[in-house]
Amino acid sequence: MSKNNTDEMSFLDHLEDLRWHLIRATLSVLICATVAFIFSKAIFKYIIFAPKQMDFPTYKWLCQASEYIGINDTTFCAAEFPFKIQSLEMSAQFSADIWTSIYTGFIVAFPYIIYQFWSFISPGLHPNERKHSRGFIIIMSLLFFIGVLFGYYIVTPLSINFLANYSISPDIENQFQISSYISLIRSAALASGFVFELPIVIYFLTKIGLVTPKIMKKYRKFALVIVLILSAIITPPDLASQIIVAIPILILYQISIYISKVVVKNQNKKQKAHV
Repeated sequence: MSKNNTDEMSFLDHLEDLRWHLIRATLSVLICATVAFIFSKAIFKYIIFAPKQMDFPTYKWLCQASEYIGINDTTFCAAEFPFKIQSLEMSAQFSADIWTSIYTGFIVAFPYIIYQFWSFISPGLHPNERKHSRGFIIIMSLLFFIGVLFGYYIVTPLSINFLANYSISPDIENQFQISSYISLIRSAALASGFVFELPIVIYFLTKIGLVTPKIMKKYRKFALVIVLILSAIITPPDLASQIIVAIPILILYQISIYISKVVVKNQNKKQKAHV
């Protein structure tokens, strides 16, 4: 979308431009996914299967924390998890390899995907709006990666530890399918990544007038309930895990209120300047 002829472009021209942005974003994911597929054995060994080992950093830290407060009998200090990962279908391992590569490609290519999105919408913004939004790609990518890391190092280990040790009878042996195990890691990482984009979402909602700081403060209690429900969805149903996940989300909510205040303040300044 050229900056010089934005106003002259027809609806079909905009669709054509959007199509090329989507094509470039998709190609970036496929390229990164291909590279991930080439190195898939290392990805599975050092990333996917790492949280099922008791020497994973999160378990070490939680074990030390438990011992520090006097709790010695904890699953975080066990020698190994009481479960095995199995493949029950002929194509299960191949499918797991392909889909893991694709999701890895999406995570790695996320900054470029956001760049393509930004390249499409930025010509329609005013020069001042483009100027004040230069760090949009960096901030959004940073929040996403922090969220993914939070999901991988916090949500995933807590979920695996809870579900692997949960038992209704000693006669039942836990043998999880590889697709189920990978789905847990993928969901925790991606869900956390998108949840951490809350400040960016609030920024744009405030810009278009759908959200204000007063509304966010007024419905803070309802937001707390939603946060707890969201925490319950992306974590195992134990209170400790839900609290651990809820804390950063509540912090993000407070940051979002501050961001909304700044946006409204700047908008009020512009309105007074035009009067």
